[in-house]
Amino acid sequence: MDTNWKNLGVKLCLPIKETIEELGFRNSTPVQAACIPLLLKNKDVAAEAVTGSGKTLAFLIPLLELLLKREEPLKSHEVGGIIISPTRELATQTSQVLAQFLKNIGSISQLLLVGGSSVASDVNRWNNNGGNILIATPGRLEDLLTRKYDINLPAAVKSLELLVLDEADRLLDMGFEKAITTILQYLPRQRRTGLFSATQTKEVQQLVRAGLRNPVVVTVKEKGEHDDNTEKLATSTPASLTNYYIICEAESKLATMLGFLRAEGREKKYMLFLPTCACVEYFSAILRAILTDRKVFAIHGKMKDARYKVFDAFRAVDSGILLCTDVMARGVDIPEVHWVIQYDPPSSASSFVHRCGRTARIGHQGSAFVMLLPSEEAYVDFIYRNQKVLLEEMSPVDPFPDTVAKVRRLQVEDRAIMEKGARAFVSYIQAYAKHECSIILRLKDLNLGKLATGYGLIRLPKMPELKGNNLADFEEENIDFNTIAYKDKQREAARQEKLKVYLSTGVWPGSKAAVRKRPKQTEAWSLTKQRKAETKEKRSTRRNKRKQKQEEGKVKTKKKRKTISQEELDELARDIAIIKKFKRKKISQEEFDKEFGGEEF
Repeated sequence: MDTNWKNLGVKLCLPIKETIEELGFRNSTPVQAACIPLLLKNKDVAAEAVTGSGKTLAFLIPLLELLLKREEPLKSHEVGGIIISPTRELATQTSQVLAQFLKNIGSISQLLLVGGSSVASDVNRWNNNGGNILIATPGRLEDLLTRKYDINLPAAVKSLELLVLDEADRLLDMGFEKAITTILQYLPRQRRTGLFSATQTKEVQQLVRAGLRNPVVVTVKEKGEHDDNTEKLATSTPASLTNYYIICEAESKLATMLGFLRAEGREKKYMLFLPTCACVEYFSAILRAILTDRKVFAIHGKMKDARYKVFDAFRAVDSGILLCTDVMARGVDIPEVHWVIQYDPPSSASSFVHRCGRTARIGHQGSAFVMLLPSEEAYVDFIYRNQKVLLEEMSPVDPFPDTVAKVRRLQVEDRAIMEKGARAFVSYIQAYAKHECSIILRLKDLNLGKLATGYGLIRLPKMPELKGNNLADFEEENIDFNTIAYKDKQREAARQEKLKVYLSTGVWPGSKAAVRKRPKQTEAWSLTKQRKAETKEKRSTRRNKRKQKQEEGKVKTKKKRKTISQEELDELARDIAIIKKFKRKKISQEEFDKEFGGEEF
């Protein structure tokens, strides 16, 4: 149950109260009510709360309170708060929420430090403007802390009041353990630390023990219900979220998904999660061509800078479809997402929960469903046992008519789409083989022929996973594939040049086969014979010289060294004694010359 801001047990500063009212948050959520008083009482907090429960304000509000109530206000280049986020999108979003508060607080500044911009630009922004609160991704913050010549960030963080590790389980999933460890070494021990996560993993518990001092563990669970409404249980997803699953054959999967989008209408916002970047590229091209009346967006991890523009554009629209990978599964807050669609079971059980959490945020209603093949039905029970997520079976959906035929036609019309389809299929198979739930989601259980048909492929790509599989359910398009052209005229012109070489040589230029079959330069037989004879003679000469040197070396080593007689040693000692006397001025120059035969004749 929500708690009124007045009942937190702490008195908030006026600028913070004003911003809370401007943002329209009338009541605090359970995680906010639990964490804000603890952090303000100098406690370290490890909070586990379902996604969309308001964790951002749970650490921003106490951070601002701590900085505003300092006896000595922070200088421009003193850091009082650090917020570490796993992705640029989440860091940017947190920065945007913080900016709303800082409009009413002129004495505190922030600095966003994420990838996508050069390190040199971040150094310049820090040196010119400073920043009291740093919002950063781990890699960039580690880089700036370890730079010794053009920035002195380690000195600036000595004033740190609060460190926040946002989406800590995701930080560790993405392999940031080393970066986090390095960062902690630079931070003062006398600080407060807040660790916020949607799931508590073994790695998160280790981080709690290493980075927090006697933390208070806060666990906020939603209450769900069994079908008989008699026994309540804790769930990992918000109570306002309804989770479904749908079973469909591989060849009709895309048609089912398109049929659902058509039935639900174009006035809603959808997020469609796909397993790989190549799948996002392919299916976004398909959806743009088939659903011409919809706004289709695409985001994946390889897009780099373009991700910001797409993310902001999707947030701004009232309706549309965002195709994405798990790069968008954590923490990002997109207003009024009506449906989350998981085209396949995600690679990890925790990702399932985070994907669903992009809808039904902070009390709003939302729905999500995962599409399963008949061989994957055991996943329903697995996700309930593993993450306490109860899935209801969705009512049958009328498939979009002639989907496979339309997709195949698109591939014939544009070679780029054909190539994207092949890459998407290959990447999906490779990702499926590495699935976390490989015990119940086995590659050998997939009908790869039906799956390729469902992807709308017109021919099967060459890959080892297809060997030994029954591919009878796939029918290759009867067409000369060399005639399929790129719509991009420049790409097609370059392909035509290579095609001419291929038709004359049987080898595609630039391929491995082309390198292996590259013709050798030929020469007359007589010249080849002469060259070989010369090479042989040179080798023989070098070998003889080396042998001669070795023999001479042996002779030299056999020569006896001349021995020095005792008389010669006594004479040498006498000369040294005379030199010492001369240096100490115990004998004159004349005496010295006389001893060494220096008289003039």
